[in-house]
Amino acid sequence: MKPKPLFVNDPKVVAIDWLLMIPVLLLIVAGLISIYSSTADADASSYFFRQLTAVGLGLVVMIVIVFLPKNFVNTASPYVYSGSVLLLLIVLLFGTEIYGTKGWLRIGSFSLQPAELAKLGLLLGLAKYISSKGVDVGNIRGSGISFVLTIIPAVLIYLQPDHGTATVIAAILGGVLYWAGFNPFIIFFVLVIPVLILLALKGFVFYVVGAVLFSGIAVLFKRKIVLTAIAIGIFVAIGFIAPLVYGSLQDHQKSRIETFLNPGNDPRGTGYNVIQSKMAVGSGGLTGKGFMQGTQTQLRYIPMQRTDFIYSVPTEEFGFLGGASVLVLLCIILVRLVSLASMFDKFSSVIAAGTAIMFLYHCTINIGMVIGLIPVMGIPLPFMSYGGTSMLVNLAVIGIILNSYRNHKIKRNV
Repeated sequence: MKPKPLFVNDPKVVAIDWLLMIPVLLLIVAGLISIYSSTADADASSYFFRQLTAVGLGLVVMIVIVFLPKNFVNTASPYVYSGSVLLLLIVLLFGTEIYGTKGWLRIGSFSLQPAELAKLGLLLGLAKYISSKGVDVGNIRGSGISFVLTIIPAVLIYLQPDHGTATVIAAILGGVLYWAGFNPFIIFFVLVIPVLILLALKGFVFYVVGAVLFSGIAVLFKRKIVLTAIAIGIFVAIGFIAPLVYGSLQDHQKSRIETFLNPGNDPRGTGYNVIQSKMAVGSGGLTGKGFMQGTQTQLRYIPMQRTDFIYSVPTEEFGFLGGASVLVLLCIILVRLVSLASMFDKFSSVIAAGTAIMFLYHCTINIGMVIGLIPVMGIPLPFMSYGGTSMLVNLAVIGIILNSYRNHKIKRNV
């Protein structure tokens, strides 16, 4: 028997999903333009060339993955998950600390961020387990093992500490469980708690409005009256618990929450980034100030604009049209991922749905940070923010989904 080839070389079955690929490529171009604009005249142009290198490597990785044979990714999933957890352990012991987070491994002139790789590892690990025969996330065993698979990387990332990425890991689990059939009422309940805590810290009126609204939504789920009553009771209790939770946080965590709640209280300190980014977004108008003409961008009023606040660049230099174009491209990707998840086998479906929730969470938090609606959490905007490991992981995930699409097309044409 002849061994199966590592790659499928039949030119008749290229089958690329351009509806997904084109918006991804356009976002990458928009990100490169934004990074160039925010670094070109600040003796930091090396960031642009590093990102360009990461894009090139990421595209090569993506293409390789696209042409891997059917079931190769499925078989490799446990090893990818285990490897990502091992790297998280290594970085805690030997990692380099940057901006207070021990989350990078130096490899010559390059650096690797294992927390980003953990997202890919978790997606594959959960997909492998949930698609296994006899697994049902609707019962305690199925959901419990899924939780264990998630809590391991989440805790290791939290210890770095990288709280933002730890929340991404949690979001991936929530999205995957929902897609796989887990009780949506429980997911709703878990998501509401942090929102109510923030509203309680913002003020009593905000908390009351939120508690009433979420209690009404809880009733609409039409669950057993006891469960609904318990949920509403906890929503009420949060108003008293929130101050205690806030008091237990570290000073820098309190600072970020206070900046989110009242950014104007310290315009030269913790609220500076948010205020400047909001000014950049608002000053762009309809068509923007022009490429390399943004005041906030070119005068470097926004620190780390190439990463957390990258969205402020196209909105200032290309205005509402530029910012809206980015949002449209992101929405096309999300809608397409959900559409693909609906047609794939269970393993690929979980990956596509998990990727959609991961990207949605990234977009919501990042853009929310830029316009001052969400606390600064250090979460990048997919395909646009500077970050080599993030770009490689995102393109690798896209490669896996394109591989599934290709194999799906081959199967239909056989």
